[in-house]
Amino acid sequence: MIDREKTISRVTMGGAVGNLLLAGFKLVAGLIGNSSAMMADAIHSLSDLVSDVVVLVMVRVSGKAADKGHDYGHGKYETLATVIVSILLLIVGVQLMVAGLRKINVVMDGGELTIPGFIALLAAIVSILVKEGLYQWTARVGKRVNSPAMVTNAWHHRSDALSSIGSAIGIGGAMMLGGDWAILDPLVGCVISIFIIVVSVKMMQPALHELTEGSLPEEVENDVVSLITSVEGVDNVHELKTRRNGLTIIISAHIVVDPKMTVSEAHHITVLAENAVRSKYGKETLISIHIEPDEEAD
Repeated sequence: MIDREKTISRVTMGGAVGNLLLAGFKLVAGLIGNSSAMMADAIHSLSDLVSDVVVLVMVRVSGKAADKGHDYGHGKYETLATVIVSILLLIVGVQLMVAGLRKINVVMDGGELTIPGFIALLAAIVSILVKEGLYQWTARVGKRVNSPAMVTNAWHHRSDALSSIGSAIGIGGAMMLGGDWAILDPLVGCVISIFIIVVSVKMMQPALHELTEGSLPEEVENDVVSLITSVEGVDNVHELKTRRNGLTIIISAHIVVDPKMTVSEAHHITVLAENAVRSKYGKETLISIHIEPDEEAD
């Protein structure tokens, strides 16, 4: 767990530094190049720092061992981080949509969008390359260490890259084809914002499911029942309840055994059943098994 925490912190800190440097560059480019799109891009990059801080803090807390106030550990803090970062990503998507619609409205009312300078286009291209690189790095490591919060945070990097694509199209189009083509920026921005909103909602759903004590998928529960019933001496399984606490799976179940068994024999069967499940889902899996006599055997 310590190595996992260090890995997540290292990658997230790398992303935070990248966001800070890129935001500074885009801010300067927006001012010099007279590009409102690039100024907004700079603010977007700065907003990514918030999600980096959330991941750093929550992952550190989630790595703590169980204590008196948290018998099952602190795993759900990382799940909470996933929800928070997803909400931030959703806000970014909505803001991009609103900003794009406002610019489109300006053009529809007969106004013109400012034609930016070359440095703004250069900043957009640099942003696309850097932020997509940060996305690939963060997402790859996030999947390797099984951190939904990291994967969601990676999408913050990609959302910045996608918004920069819109900026690059709008800036480049205006520079090469004239001011009327600057409307490409808000049009592409609106399309990208829809994609970002959909992604944020999809990533939020499993985290909310876990925070609200949602059960594990049906196929997992069926597999757990199969593993327990495969143990010799288990006649039936019922009252199965499952949930997830961060990386840890929590399972409780009632098993039916021969009423003529001794307490020792019944206990031995529960140990075998627990080991069967842990061999498949990890030694950190928390299992509580209640023994019941098989009334039909009487």
